[in-house]
Amino acid sequence: MPKGARAGRPPVWPRRRLIGGIRFRVRTGVPWRDVPVEYGPWGRVYDLFRRWQRNGTWHRILTRLHFWLMRRARSRGS
Repeated sequence: MPKGARAGRPPVWPRRRLIGGIRFRVRTGVPWRDVPVEYGPWGRVYDLFRRWQRNGTWHRILTRLHFWLMRRARSRGS
């Protein structure tokens, strides 16, 4: 098997679209079942959110964003 090839079936819903659904849900506060289908099935959107919540991905993203913003503010003299 060639290097870099991932085993299994390719994803049906692009991750960027699912993340857009998570952002929509967080921004609007609607129930998960009311996330528009254009972002993918609500269950898939929720599943990605919960997996990232459980494995610490959201925490890592927010921590890196926080430090990046702090560094940026210091470099501007704020």
